[in-house]
Amino acid sequence: MYSARPGGRRYRPVLDRLPVAVSGTVALVAGGALALGLGRLGELHAGWFPYIAYTGLAALAGGFSRPLAAPVVGMSAWLCCNAFAEHRHAELGWSGTGIESEHFVLFTAAALVLSLPAALPRRAIRVERLPVGEGTERRPG
Repeated sequence: MYSARPGGRRYRPVLDRLPVAVSGTVALVAGGALALGLGRLGELHAGWFPYIAYTGLAALAGGFSRPLAAPVVGMSAWLCCNAFAEHRHAELGWSGTGIESEHFVLFTAAALVLSLPAALPRRAIRVERLPVGEGTERRPG
């Protein structure tokens, strides 16, 4: 299906957003691939670079997802970051409720920031009301 913006002349395909379950799966697979890439760079440790990389991953996955999928994408990014970058060797660790919830909120917010603009309507459709009654003639244009 193709659509055009009102007043626009270019046609472009309508992009459907990924469902919640598919978004979580994509985020988990991409998180594992990112862990492999970070391992090649020698960045599998608790530091700013892996957190920025996983935040970018969550934002990228959120850009293709529905807004309801943001917590699932955030949890997937948190799981991969915690298991591979922070505690290594694919084992989850708990650093405390405050720290872990901050990481989860960061990843979820990154996914939500890019998924929300796509969910909003692009342009309001303007409707002109014509007066009805006697003495009103139809105006051209």
